[in-house]
Amino acid sequence: MTSDLDRRNEARAVSVGVMIVAAVIGAALVSLTPDRSQPTAIAASPLPTRPSLATTPPSATAATSPPVSSTLETTTSAPVTTPDPGGLPQTEDKPAANGTTFTTRVQGLWNAIIHDNPTLAMPFFFPKRAYLQVKAIADPALDYESRLIAHYEDDIHALHGQIGGDAAQAQLDGIDVPGSDAVWVQPGEESNKLSYWRVYGSVLRYTVNGAARTFPVTSLISWRGEWYVVHLGTIR
Repeated sequence: MTSDLDRRNEARAVSVGVMIVAAVIGAALVSLTPDRSQPTAIAASPLPTRPSLATTPPSATAATSPPVSSTLETTTSAPVTTPDPGGLPQTEDKPAANGTTFTTRVQGLWNAIIHDNPTLAMPFFFPKRAYLQVKAIADPALDYESRLIAHYEDDIHALHGQIGGDAAQAQLDGIDVPGSDAVWVQPGEESNKLSYWRVYGSVLRYTVNGAARTFPVTSLISWRGEWYVVHLGTIR
């Protein structure tokens, strides 16, 4: 028969065994449970790569573009101007009754007569500033305006009236200048302090309805190798 002592020892042994098993199971459970006292690391997904805004500094040998101006520049051509020959000194060059400049001035005189507009003939008249250099009189500017220009305009109006209603049909044929008769006028001969070439008796030729006609260009004088009118009609 089993004694009470033996039964108690068996019961104690069972209790110890149960405790050991419980301890083993508890330890296993503890090892399987995540430690919530430590934060769980979350792997971050890599951010998309953005283009770098930084520019690589140019090398020492790289060419650089010039700065661009914010102001638009407008290029304009300078107007072509012809200097007033009257402001230049006289020369001894003898004029010729030909060439583009001479022909253009003669045409201007003709247009002034046809259209009764003396302004068109002014390029063919002796320059005022040249007259101030040439004449040795008290008031050459007054003489130029009140006598020479006034008579020139009167003569143009008179020639326009002479052609009359045939002006629209009139055609310029040319001008005859007796260049061989030109003389070099010395200072003091014609109330002048400078010399110039002078020729009398030029004739402008034109045609009206098939009929040839002329009118005189009484006196031309020179300035810097060009002929200019000083008296279209009679000298007065």
